[in-house]
Amino acid sequence: MTQIHLKEVIKEYQMGENLVRALDGVDLEIKKGDFAAIMGPSGSGKSTLMNMVGALDKPTKGSVNFDGDDISTLTENQLAVLRGDKVGFIFQEFNLIPTMKAQENVALPMLLRNKSKKERQERATNLLEEVGLGDRIDHYPSELSGGQRQRVSIARALANDPKVILADEPTGNLDSETGENVLKLMQKLNQDEGKTIIMVTHDKNDASYADYIINIKDGQIEN
Repeated sequence: MTQIHLKEVIKEYQMGENLVRALDGVDLEIKKGDFAAIMGPSGSGKSTLMNMVGALDKPTKGSVNFDGDDISTLTENQLAVLRGDKVGFIFQEFNLIPTMKAQENVALPMLLRNKSKKERQERATNLLEEVGLGDRIDHYPSELSGGQRQRVSIARALANDPKVILADEPTGNLDSETGENVLKLMQKLNQDEGKTIIMVTHDKNDASYADYIINIKDGQIEN
């Protein structure tokens, strides 16, 4: 079952006096339960492509269908709801709030779902236990290692039980052993829980964990 479908997608940006075409006629299908890696050199369009599949941006031309919705027809509020309900994000820089404990960081996305404080705390605790951090729920990000912070961010990405997880260079700030553990955790989420995972990476070893690789260059997907 196709979950995300890009059809003849063009994305252009105005950079000063120049019009830059970041995506140039991209056709792409990602099926439910896929683990896909997006690879390409700097400036190839891979970040723009991730923004499209994650409903973070709209195409200039063409269509992006996400789980039955054409994102180009949605308002900003509708896009925010779609992302909050269906997409979990994992970032290279972790993007945790430094003044919040691990449990509070994981619980934060659930505010959008109007869950009670008790429900938020219980689910956050369960998710932290799932990623092996049950003994770190009251620790601030500054008290955690890089690998632990990334696992907190994975738990946060799962807070609203999204169908799709987008990971942007998830091992970029980690040593190789810790990075392998994070990749194995993502693979487990894909295989055991059926999460669709789309990962942007420049690392071929990271990409080897995916089912397939989407190579992009000069805004076009290479076959």
